[in-house]
Amino acid sequence: MIEEVLKKIGLSEKEIKIYLVSLSLGVQPASNIARRTGISRSSVYDILKGLMKKGLVNKRDRAGVTVFEVLSPENLLVFLEQEKESFIKKTETEKQLVENILPLLKSIEIKSETKPKVKFFEGKVGLRQAYLQTLKCSEKKIRAYANAEEMHKGLPNFFPKYYQHRTKANIWIDTICPDNEISVQRKQFDAVENREIRLIDAQKFDFSPEINVFDNKILYASWKEQMAILIESEEIAEFHKKMFDLLWGKLK
Repeated sequence: MIEEVLKKIGLSEKEIKIYLVSLSLGVQPASNIARRTGISRSSVYDILKGLMKKGLVNKRDRAGVTVFEVLSPENLLVFLEQEKESFIKKTETEKQLVENILPLLKSIEIKSETKPKVKFFEGKVGLRQAYLQTLKCSEKKIRAYANAEEMHKGLPNFFPKYYQHRTKANIWIDTICPDNEISVQRKQFDAVENREIRLIDAQKFDFSPEINVFDNKILYASWKEQMAILIESEEIAEFHKKMFDLLWGKLK
């Protein structure tokens, strides 16, 4: 179990072996660690240097001999914090690089009328990407058929943050939902989440998939099949908007 956890946080098999042996031996020269691990002395030196950079091992001189000791295991948590900070900095740098080249990419993007107007998204990652499309809504209004219970089961932990982003973007959503427990709970937050939910009888009209209509787009999401389809069509979007408004008016 210990080896498995250490591997998951980024240590190699040899690093794990040397770390655990050194931890059990205490202060030791590299030659002793090499003997106990069966790893060549030169490799042990290199690996110990790597562990020192990670803040997990310390080197000092004892009677003219260089010895190594593993620092307190709590330093693994410090190492993880450093890795987290490095990852955040790396991600921010990469994000900035992408933002810098976006104008160039857009300048060579295909503008042809034959460009596909249907996009497919698969899996949980795909569903998240599909939902993020709605945050680009220029009309600032979404019409939706949604089952809050299925949504929150389909993408746990995603929607609370999504609601915040949509509200921050000042995008309003009218939603028709089956009157299950989760939908009723979400309705209580309509005012703070830029939304109005109107409920329908779940016994008669329960449904699982979701439809979002916004701008000239229609997003279909299937929670059971873990996929979504985004259609871009002025004609079809306008039809869906009218059908939604017809039903919406009857649910007052």
